[in-house]
Amino acid sequence: MELRILRYFYTIAEEGNVSKAAEVLHITQPTLSRQLKALEDELGTALFIRQHNHLELTPAGMYLRSRAAEMLQLAQQTSMEFENRKRELFNGHVTIGCVEADNSDTLSMLLEDFTHDYPNVTFDIFSGTSDIIKERLDKGLLDMAILLEPVDTRKYSTVTLPRRERWGLLVPFSSPLARKGAIFPADLQPLPLLISGRPEIQQMLANWAQMPFSKLNVRGHFNLSFNVISLVAHGVADAVMIEGAITGRKPKEVSFVPLSPEIQTNCVLVWRRERVMSPVADKFISYFKTSFQN
Repeated sequence: MELRILRYFYTIAEEGNVSKAAEVLHITQPTLSRQLKALEDELGTALFIRQHNHLELTPAGMYLRSRAAEMLQLAQQTSMEFENRKRELFNGHVTIGCVEADNSDTLSMLLEDFTHDYPNVTFDIFSGTSDIIKERLDKGLLDMAILLEPVDTRKYSTVTLPRRERWGLLVPFSSPLARKGAIFPADLQPLPLLISGRPEIQQMLANWAQMPFSKLNVRGHFNLSFNVISLVAHGVADAVMIEGAITGRKPKEVSFVPLSPEIQTNCVLVWRRERVMSPVADKFISYFKTSFQN
């Protein structure tokens, strides 16, 4: 399967129409239709359902679109990295994943300094959970990432960031818990909870509470905190999270109360050990190390 054909398919999927896709690709409609038919024959399945002047993706088509997006992005990124190697060392591009945390500010400050020193460097930041970011890192779609512990980093090189993240409970401002100085294990068991779907975090909370995780009243799971704030404010459940996930955007309807005994974890900068990094990515990692040493 050629990248050219994947690009043809992806453009048709985005436009929903062969004629419009042909215009975008600057090829004739009959040529594009033949290429689509050949691709469907090669895969042995229909990729679109034809409805009048619009094409709807089949389940197989939706799967291929997601894979095609990743492969086309990776091809573009690889091409860009080789192009950057032809230029001066610091005219390159770096892609970074980052979780929601106080250390997002750490990344911002270092990027500000780095791009000031090397103004021709460009960058992409991808925000998400540690699991989603690790998946993109393993596929080569990210150069490096900032992840939140507890997280398995055995296959990565790491730099531990110095700013620690404090865990606690996000509760409605009207809740009696909002007036407490801390949340204790005895407070937790009867509460309806929202928590990350990551097993490492669930086990961390169970160890802190000194009870099996199954004994906790978990109402739901979440990955990013944006939608959770509203659920907490409306009293659906209280959310286990780090304080840094809501720094700067905590509405007056909710309050963050830390756990006691206190739980603090670090963020880590990670990158794949076996991956050959671009010169600018190597330099940015060195910039991280030097900044923390200083």
